[in-house]
Amino acid sequence: MDGKGRALDNIFVERLWRSVKYENVYLYVYENELTLWKGLDEYF
Repeated sequence: MDGKGRALDNIFVERLWRSVKYENVYLYVYENELTLWKGLDEYF
């Protein structure tokens, strides 16, 4: 692996997690890790 395209991968991952946070995690305040995992499973 020579690292080509690494910056584009980073942009994709950052935008994905920003979307997950704003569209799911911040809207549904989860009480514990189990409900968080269930919520993320439904999101994806």
